[in-house]
Amino acid sequence: MSRIVRIHEYGDASVLRIEDVAVPAPAADEVQIGVKAIGINRAEVMFRNHAYLQEAEFPSRLGYEAAGTVVTVGADVTGFAEGEAASVIPPLDIARWGTYGEVVNVPARLVVKHPAALSFEEAAAVWMQYVTAWGALVEQAKLGEGDFVIVTAASSSVGLAAFQIARMVGATVIATTRTGAKRQALIDAGAHHVVATGEEDLVARVMEITDGAGARVVLDPVGGPLLELLAASMARGGILLQYGALSDEPTPFPLFSVLGKSLTLKGYIYSEIVSDDAALDRAKAFIVAGLESGALKPRIARTFPLDAIQDAHRFLESNEQIGKVVVTV
Repeated sequence: MSRIVRIHEYGDASVLRIEDVAVPAPAADEVQIGVKAIGINRAEVMFRNHAYLQEAEFPSRLGYEAAGTVVTVGADVTGFAEGEAASVIPPLDIARWGTYGEVVNVPARLVVKHPAALSFEEAAAVWMQYVTAWGALVEQAKLGEGDFVIVTAASSSVGLAAFQIARMVGATVIATTRTGAKRQALIDAGAHHVVATGEEDLVARVMEITDGAGARVVLDPVGGPLLELLAASMARGGILLQYGALSDEPTPFPLFSVLGKSLTLKGYIYSEIVSDDAALDRAKAFIVAGLESGALKPRIARTFPLDAIQDAHRFLESNEQIGKVVVTV
C-alpha cells in the first residue's frame, strides 16, 4: 500500500485526501517511480474545482509532475534501471497517471533522466513549465533574435520559464503584472521590462519599449478584458498564444486589432507537444541542454510536505508565489 492523494468530489482544497492505495505493477510501456517531489500546477487546482478540460471519475487521482527514482519498469521498456533518478513530463491524462503520491506509474516516453545537478525538488518543477513555454514560444511562434514578447501572469512558473527561454533565443521580454509589488522580483528573474497593468497604460508602455512597433509575440493564460489591450500592443503580423482562461470575466474578441494588424490568435495547450513524438523530442533536447548549461533553472517559490498537500494548493491559489510550488514526499 502507498500513500496516494485522491479526490472523491469536486471542491476546495479540503477535498484532497491522503489514502492508502494499492498501486499496481506498471503496464508494459510504463515506468514505476518512487516519488521524492511533486510539482503543483494550476491545472490540478482547476481539475479539483471542476473547471478543467477533463472530467473526474471518483475517487480520482490527480497530478502532472513528479521526480524520484525508478522502482521497476514494464515488460517493453528499455533504457531505465532500478534506482536511477528520473522526472516526469506531464502525461495526457491527469487522473490515470496522477502523480500525487508515493508511487506512480507513467508512460516511459514521458520519463526523463534529468541532469544530475538538479535536486528532486528542482526536477519536479521542470517539465510542465518549460514544455509549455517552449512549445508556444519556440515551436509555434518561432521566437528569435530581436523579437519582443509580452508574458502575462509573469510570476507564474510558466511565466518565469518563458523569460529564460526567450533569453536563450535572443528575444526581449516584457512582463506584465497587476501591481508594481513584484516588479523588482520579475526583473531579477529575467524580465527586461515590467508593466503593472493596474497602474500603467499597457499599450503606451509597450509602444514606448518597442519604438512604436509593438510586440510580435504574446503568451497569455488569463484572457478576459486584458486580451483587447494585448492585441492593441502587438506588432503587425504578430501571434498571441492563449494557453489558459484564468479570468472569470468575459473575453471580448479584439476584432479591429486582429483585422488591422493581420494578427493570429491561437489557443494552445502543452498536450500539442506531448502528443507529438517529434515535437516532444525537440522539446526534451532544448530543455535538457538549457538545464545543463544553466540557462534554464527552475525557481521554487515554496515547498510543502505531502501531509500539507491542502496547504500547498491554498498557497498556489493565493497568487503570492513567484515560481513553482513543490511538495516533498
